[in-house]
Amino acid sequence: MSLLALFCLGTGVQRSYAQKVALKTNLLYDATATANLGIEFGIGKQWTMDISGNFNGGWNPIGEAYYEHMYVQPEFRYWFCNRFAGHFVGIHFQTGSYTVGNIPNEFIFLGSNFYQLTDYTYDGTFFGAGVAYGYDVVLGAHFNLEFEVGLGFAYTVYDKIRTNSPAVPEETGKQHYYLGPTKASIALVYLF
Repeated sequence: MSLLALFCLGTGVQRSYAQKVALKTNLLYDATATANLGIEFGIGKQWTMDISGNFNGGWNPIGEAYYEHMYVQPEFRYWFCNRFAGHFVGIHFQTGSYTVGNIPNEFIFLGSNFYQLTDYTYDGTFFGAGVAYGYDVVLGAHFNLEFEVGLGFAYTVYDKIRTNSPAVPEETGKQHYYLGPTKASIALVYLF
C-alpha cells in the first residue's frame, strides 16, 4: 500500500476533492469538426463509468472526400490513486455507423486497405471492445486535461459502393475484422 502512495505522490497526482461527475470534450475530434461529448461519473472509490459519443454529418476535409459517422463508446475505468486524477486503465465497448469514401491515398494499416477509399465508398455499422490506458492532469479544482490511448478489435458489416456512380452497392453485407488502435483522446474535462 505504501508503494501505491509513493507512486501517486511521485507522479504528481493531486487530490480531486471527491468530484462525482465530469463533462468532457475530445480535442482531437474537435479538430476534425466532429461534435462530441463525454460524461463520466463515479461508481466506486476508484471506479468510474465514462460514456462518450460523437457525430460528424459529412465533413469534407479534402475536395470531394466524404466522411460521416456516429459513435458511442462506454468505458469502465479503474483509477490507481484518486478518482479523476492520475493514472487509470479501462475496458471499453464501441458501436456506431459510418459512411466514408473518395479519399485519395495509398495507405495500408494492420490488414485494412485504406487505398480502396480512393475508388469506393463504404457504408456500414460496427461494434467492438478494447482496453485503454490514460492519465488525467489536474489543472485546477474543476478542470483536468486527460490523455488516453486504447487497443482492441472491431467487427464491421458494410456495403461497398463505387464512388462517382449511382448509389447502388457493388457488394452488400461484407464483413471485416479490425485489430489495432480503438481509442485516442486528448480531452478537456470539467468536474462537478
